[in-house]
Amino acid sequence: MADKTIKYPDNVSGKYYVDQTCIFCNLCESLAPDNFRAVDDGTHDICHKQPEGAEELAACEEAMAGCPVNAIGDDGDI
Repeated sequence: MADKTIKYPDNVSGKYYVDQTCIFCNLCESLAPDNFRAVDDGTHDICHKQPEGAEELAACEEAMAGCPVNAIGDDGDI
């Protein structure tokens, strides 16, 4: 399970985030490209936009469920 105490500071504020256990597999950005992306230095992914609407929410949930290291959390600052 993701840990909000070690979430990357470059995530946007809100419910979803990526923590420092991310292995940069790009799965989240492939499943939810409107909400997750790689950082400029290519070391990890972040949540760059919180979901808006049912479609984006479902994509974020799918990305979180599929993350091989459980680096995506949904208990960030709401």
